[in-house]
Amino acid sequence: MKNAVAGVRAFAAEDEFTAFAVEFGTPFQQFFDDVRAFGDQGSNGVRIAKSVAGHKRVLFVKGDFIVVGKRGGDASLRVFGGRLVERVLGKDQHLSGGGKRDGGAKTGDSGPDHEVVTNNAVRRSAHNPMVQTKRNMPSYVVTTGTQRYECRIERGILSRVAEFLPAKAGKVFIVTTRDVWKLHGSGMTFPHEVVFFPGGEPNKRLSVLEAMAGVMLAKGADRSSVIIAFGGGIVGDVGGFLAAIFMRGIPVIQVPTTLLAQVDAAIGGKTGVNLVGGKNLIGAFHQPLAVLIDPSVLETLPEREYRSGLFEVVKYGIIASPKLFRLLADDSARVLALDPEAVDFIVGDSVRIKAEVVSADEKEGGVRRILNYGHTLGHALEAETSYSRMLHGEAVAYGMNAAAYLAERLGLLAKADAEEMRRVTALYGPWPAVGDLSPEALTAHTLKDKKTIQGTTHFVLAEGVGTVRVVSGIAASDVTAAAAAAL
Repeated sequence: MKNAVAGVRAFAAEDEFTAFAVEFGTPFQQFFDDVRAFGDQGSNGVRIAKSVAGHKRVLFVKGDFIVVGKRGGDASLRVFGGRLVERVLGKDQHLSGGGKRDGGAKTGDSGPDHEVVTNNAVRRSAHNPMVQTKRNMPSYVVTTGTQRYECRIERGILSRVAEFLPAKAGKVFIVTTRDVWKLHGSGMTFPHEVVFFPGGEPNKRLSVLEAMAGVMLAKGADRSSVIIAFGGGIVGDVGGFLAAIFMRGIPVIQVPTTLLAQVDAAIGGKTGVNLVGGKNLIGAFHQPLAVLIDPSVLETLPEREYRSGLFEVVKYGIIASPKLFRLLADDSARVLALDPEAVDFIVGDSVRIKAEVVSADEKEGGVRRILNYGHTLGHALEAETSYSRMLHGEAVAYGMNAAAYLAERLGLLAKADAEEMRRVTALYGPWPAVGDLSPEALTAHTLKDKKTIQGTTHFVLAEGVGTVRVVSGIAASDVTAAAAAAL
């Protein structure tokens, strides 16, 4: 540990946990050398441990974030984790990906701006030090024009939901389904009222929403009330929309319990219900106060629900993360077996991508449209089967296969890449048979999709793993051919 004296302080804690801090002014290369030297001694990676709080150099510990004073007593150190350590120790020391959280020094902070390291690049930031939550799991911040909130990933966080309620919150209403409440409701020990949603896409309608609003009103809801949307993607959509319109808007906290909701639906503020003619055609953007993600609850999911969520994870790999795609391609056995390390990585990387995209484009005016990869024909399949035959992720799987065929047909995607995308998608099947459906009928449904503007349907198409583009003006015959190939 001699190398660590000048730049890096490593405080031993219980078991394998270790916390790193680096003094400002220490040359970056010296810092890298110090951490690498420690890593070579067999460190399991950066972990934040509350048990270091008694060390004389620790000024305070809040949650998992540690502020350590240098010799002058200033709060001018910070904690590193995630991708920085992967860069320093080498990719052979696997970590679950890095995130960032607003947890900088509070009173007495005399340090300069932070150098934030993320995605192997350094940028200047005054507010976002890179830290890790429990079990090396990251937290990501979504920043929009009107709101800034945390997507926190932490095993066991269901027991701490009350900590994220506003200080002056009135009555708390938990919107959930009876099955989720039976499995996980015991963790909600704070005062609350429960509003049950009957579940399923067929019930994602305005009439059901009105009945739920009536229940809230009867139980004393007012403008100080808070909704907790506690369940899968449908519950998140319905609970979020209820919060958006009840008394013209009250806060919502998203607590997703399915993989699909954790990596996609709960993040970004898109809420809504269905019409007979299409999915989510009535809704609003209503950003949550926080998104609290506990990957351990996925162990209670039916296998089909879990696989459905994995198709959304495949989507993230195709549109933005070759590393995630390769893990899905090469380690499907671990992913399907709910191996904690694999699950933590796929959840973390998916949340990272969704948080970055939403922060760049809150209301789908530009880059956020890439998140619709596979969804144009996926939504068409759902509408054509009256939302009764397949789960959302299964429809997206068909949509992604059709998108690969369409991109290949238009000369945007190499045949080998298209085949690999379809192979990886198939690893996480099976899904319901749809050979009886009409490709022409699916093409007609795409004209009613939310992404259709002035009669022009926009498709997200891949040019390779990690690269996509939004394409319009595609002939109906090409869309029908791609749909037929996927079916």
